[in-house]
Amino acid sequence: MSILIKPIITEKATMQSEVLNAYAFEVNTKANKVEIKKAVEAAYGVSVEKVRTINVRPDRRTRFTKTGIQHGKTNAVKKAIVQLAEGETIDLYANM
Repeated sequence: MSILIKPIITEKATMQSEVLNAYAFEVNTKANKVEIKKAVEAAYGVSVEKVRTINVRPDRRTRFTKTGIQHGKTNAVKKAIVQLAEGETIDLYANM
């Protein structure tokens, strides 16, 4: 089971990484905070101080087409905001 799916790179996440030394990741929905902490420490070689998680609900949409009404939804995801120890950073752009 892969814990870390991908890093989240948005304006808000970039600001948090610069100001608060906190990085955002999309993680497996069944992962807990201890597993997320161990996965980030193993993948990036940093020490994690705090992990905050967010369960994001799916978005539901209804479309009116010529064949009828179509209902759909996106997948539910889990986000983790990982705060690192003082003086440590993660270079998310090194693998690109």
